[in-house]
Amino acid sequence: MTEPINILEQYGPREAMEYDVVVVGGGPAGLAAAIRLKQMAADKGQEVSVCVLEKGGEIGAHILSGAVMDPRALTELIPNWKELGAPLNTAVTEDRILFLTESKAYQTPGFMVPACFENHGNYVISLGNVVRWMGQQAEALGVEIFPGFPAAEILYNENGSVKGVATGNMGVDRHGKPTAAFQLGMELHAKYTLFAEGSRGHLGKQLMVKYDLNKGKDPQSYSIGIKELWEIDPAKHKPGLVIHTTGWPLKSDTYGGSFLYHMENNQVMVGYVIGLSYENPYLSPYEEFQRYKTHPEIRTFFEGGKRISYGARAITAGGLQALPKLVFPGGALIGCEAGFLNMSRIKGSHAAIKTGMLAAESAFAALGEQRQHDELSTFPTAFEQSWLHEELHVARNVKPWLSKGLYLGSIMTGIDQLILRGKAPWTLHRDYGDHECLKPAANYAPIAYPKPDGKLTFDRLSSVFISNTNHAEDQPIHLTLKNDSIPVSVNLAQYAGPESRYCPAGVYEYVKTDDGKDRLQINAQNCVHCKTCDIKDPTQNIVWVTPEGGGGPNYPGM
Repeated sequence: MTEPINILEQYGPREAMEYDVVVVGGGPAGLAAAIRLKQMAADKGQEVSVCVLEKGGEIGAHILSGAVMDPRALTELIPNWKELGAPLNTAVTEDRILFLTESKAYQTPGFMVPACFENHGNYVISLGNVVRWMGQQAEALGVEIFPGFPAAEILYNENGSVKGVATGNMGVDRHGKPTAAFQLGMELHAKYTLFAEGSRGHLGKQLMVKYDLNKGKDPQSYSIGIKELWEIDPAKHKPGLVIHTTGWPLKSDTYGGSFLYHMENNQVMVGYVIGLSYENPYLSPYEEFQRYKTHPEIRTFFEGGKRISYGARAITAGGLQALPKLVFPGGALIGCEAGFLNMSRIKGSHAAIKTGMLAAESAFAALGEQRQHDELSTFPTAFEQSWLHEELHVARNVKPWLSKGLYLGSIMTGIDQLILRGKAPWTLHRDYGDHECLKPAANYAPIAYPKPDGKLTFDRLSSVFISNTNHAEDQPIHLTLKNDSIPVSVNLAQYAGPESRYCPAGVYEYVKTDDGKDRLQINAQNCVHCKTCDIKDPTQNIVWVTPEGGGGPNYPGM
C-alpha cells in the first residue's frame, strides 16, 4: 500500500540510499542471502553493499517456528558454526509419532515411520535465537541491518523492473495524518531486491500479481501454527525428545497435528498446526490447541510447569506444485515468501537458508557482469539442480494426500513414502485456495470448547500478553477491509463470523452498536502478524498491511 500522495507532496521527497542488494526480511532466508553475498565478495576481494530491512523491533523478534532444524544448509553457509557458538545445543535423541484418541495414545512402530519423519542428526532449536546469531554473523561481515523498519512499498523503475523499496512513514495517526512525531519513510534503491518476508508476505503478494508469478501453478496452501514455550519439572524433561501427534482433538476430515519438543534448560516447545483448508466455520485453531494439551498423554509434561511465551504464524505448505516463479525484473522471492517448506519433514529453516544462498550466488554473479534490474534466471536453475529440489520432489504428494482425511491420507502417505519412496509416477494437484473451503454455518453445530483453567489452558488475551505484542494505539489500523459491509453481510450472515475464531489473538470480534446492529470490531493492537486472516477470510476482503515499524510481537526464545 503506498502512502497517501499528499504526505509526499507536503514532506517529500524521501531520502534515498543506494545498495547493490537490498534484502526485505531478517529471517533465516534473508540473513543467509546477506551473509553469502558478503562471503563471496570477501573471497573475490570485492565490495558489495548489502542492506537487510526487518519489521521487528530487533532481529528475531517476529521469528516463530517449531523447530527441529536440519543443519545441512547452515553447514554449507557457515561450516564452523559450532566453533562460532551457533545455538544448536540439543541434538534429537528420540522420535515418537503418536495417534491420539480422546483418552489413549498409540505409538507408530518404527518400521512404519517414513524416513521423512526421522530426525537423527537434527537439532531442537529456538529459530529466533538462531536468527539472532545469524544477524551477528551478518553484521560482522559488514551487512547493514535496520530492525524496526518494515518495507511498506515496492518502488519500480520506468521500465517496470523493481527499483527497491520504501519504508513506512512513522508518527501517522489513526486517520493517516502526520503527528508531531512524524518521520517520513526512506527509499532504499538496489540493483537487486530479495524478498524474504516469510509466509504470505505483504509485498510478495503484490509482486505475484504484478508479474503473474503464479501462472500455471497450484493455488498456495497454508496452515496456522500456534505455539507455546514452557518451563517444566526437571523430572519430566528429556532433552532431545521429539513428539508428533495426529488424531484427537481434530476430526478425521481436518488436516492437522501437534509437535512437542524438549530443548535445553528444562524447556519444552509445544504447538499445534491446522491446515487452513478446513471447512467448519465454527472450528477455532486456538481452542483446538488448548484442548489438545488436556490429553492424558500430553498434560503430564506440563503439570507443575510454567508457560513462558506464546505466538502464532501462518505456514506456507503447498510444496513444489504451488511454488511461484521465483524471479522477476530486479529481484527474487526466497524462503517462505515463495513457499520452500518441506511439509513432510515439518521443516523449513534449512530450505530458507539454502534458497537465500542460491539467490545470493545468482545476484553476485550478475553484479560481477555489471548487470542490474534484470531477471536472475540462474537462481531457479540452480534450485532445480539442488538437493533441496530433490528433497521437495520426494515430498510433493504428502500434503495433498494428508489433506484427503486422516485415515486415507495416512495410508496413502505410507505407500508414497515407504513403498514408492516419493518416486510415484504422478503428482497430485489442487485447484482451489484455502479461503474457498469454508462451508455455511447452517451446515454445522457450534463447537462447545471447554473454558480455560489458567494453569494448563488459557484464554487468548492472556496469551497475547506473554507474546509481548505492542502497537502504537493511534497508528492506522494495519488490518484493512476492501469493503466495510462484507463482514456483517457475508461473513457473519453466512459463516457465523469465522474471523472471531480463526484469529489466534482476539483481533476480530462482533459487537452490537447502540442501535442494536452488528459491527466488526478490529483490535489491531493484539495482532501477532500471523497472517491467518489475510489467508482464510472467505471473501478475501481482509488485507494485512505493514504497521508502524517495530510493532507486533517480541518473541523471546521462540
